[in-house]
Amino acid sequence: MSIFIISRDTSNPSVNFTTTLTTLNLKCVRIGDKGAHHIADALRTNTTLTILDLHYNGIGYEGAQHIADALRTNMTLTTLDLHYNGIGYEGAQHIADALRTNKTLTTLDLSYNGIGYEGAQHIGDALQTNTTLNQLDLGNNYIDAEGAQHIADALRTNKVVLISFHGRWSTQSVSHQQTLTTLDLDRNKIGDAGAQHIADALRTNKTLNQLDLHYNGIGYEGTQHIADALRTNKTLTALHLGNSRIDAEGAQHIVDALRTNTALTTLNLPSSGIGDEGAQHIADALRTNKTLTTLDLHYNGIGYEGAQHIADALRTNKTLTTLDLGNNYIDAEGAQHIADALRTNKTLTTLRLDSDEIGDEAGQLIADALCRNASVNMV
Repeated sequence: MSIFIISRDTSNPSVNFTTTLTTLNLKCVRIGDKGAHHIADALRTNTTLTILDLHYNGIGYEGAQHIADALRTNMTLTTLDLHYNGIGYEGAQHIADALRTNKTLTTLDLSYNGIGYEGAQHIGDALQTNTTLNQLDLGNNYIDAEGAQHIADALRTNKVVLISFHGRWSTQSVSHQQTLTTLDLDRNKIGDAGAQHIADALRTNKTLNQLDLHYNGIGYEGTQHIADALRTNKTLTALHLGNSRIDAEGAQHIVDALRTNTALTTLNLPSSGIGDEGAQHIADALRTNKTLTTLDLHYNGIGYEGAQHIADALRTNKTLTTLDLGNNYIDAEGAQHIADALRTNKTLTTLRLDSDEIGDEAGQLIADALCRNASVNMV
């Protein structure tokens, strides 16, 4: 049996890692920097632990330094969650220094740590040489546009070392073949300027497949930069741009990109103010796009006219399976348009219309159609 014992003084946990312990969850127990020191001491010799969750523990930059020191020699840890620990830019620097030599960590969560643009610079510099990290969460760190530029610079040059078919490391570093696949930069106030930096990197980046930029104050100009990059990017499959100010004009830019983009399967644009006009633009794309499977348009001020445009597109679209139109102003008339479309659409299986006052009759028709589609797609 795996054993983990915490003393009454949570700043001084005593750890007994058995040979079977692979996951350790210490979230929200407030171990502080002293407790982080003890954990770090264990990590230096432990050879089984792969997942460590220390979020919301107040470890600060000193605790981050202890963990970082251990990461330089630890050979087994693959997932580390340090979000909400107040490590600041100094703590980010310690973690970044460790990433330059660490060869096993693949998932790192540093969100809600106030690392700022300076911390983002340290992390960005480390990513230019790190060859293993593929999931990075830097959400809610106030990195702003300058920090976004540092991360974008890393996306252009961050390279992997190839593994041969015989399992030996190749000595050749291959340009344009990045290791990072998932990047979360939500709630960082990067604005249009930061979006442009990220977009410029997407034009050459070959491996990033999930990007979260929601709650960043990105307007239609920043959206245009992202859309322009999507025209040539062949790897991004999920894009989150919600809670921004893209409005109908920004939606038009996204739509123009979707006409030629063949990689994106998930597009989230909630709370973006696109309205009926933006919904019409999105509908135009759905008529010809053959890759998008998930679309989130909730809380966008879409009325029955916008719902009609979406419904008309659903009559011919054959790939969309999940659609979120909740918290709009669709009402019973708009819901009827959607219900009519689902008589011919055979692929949509999940549809959110909560808080749209669609009425019982239209709601029942839509539910019946979705159940039928789910049954058809299960065969």
